[in-house]
Amino acid sequence: MKLRSLIYAGLFAVLASMAAPLLAEGDPAAGKNKTAMCAGCHGIAGFRAAYPETYRVPKLGGQNAGYIVAALKAYKAGERNHPTMKAIASSLTEQDMADLAAYYADAGKN
Repeated sequence: MKLRSLIYAGLFAVLASMAAPLLAEGDPAAGKNKTAMCAGCHGIAGFRAAYPETYRVPKLGGQNAGYIVAALKAYKAGERNHPTMKAIASSLTEQDMADLAAYYADAGKN
């Protein structure tokens, strides 16, 4: 079962990176002003969430912008299952997603 999850994650990452040119252009400066809801979990090094199950919260800085947007869209559509992320993604517009993705992609370059 874990192998299947890894395969799907890899496929998802490849497709997300290929879709990057099709995404709205994000503004890293605008994204920085929208990170408050992300930083509570993703801004803590080594943080582990305990709901709905225990897992390591991924680091966003340096992540591919296309992947971040695709993941947020999947949470919003219910294709990825995590109640907190679904609620947060549901409140975001496509421009919000692009701005956040641009900010976090740039954050890993420093």
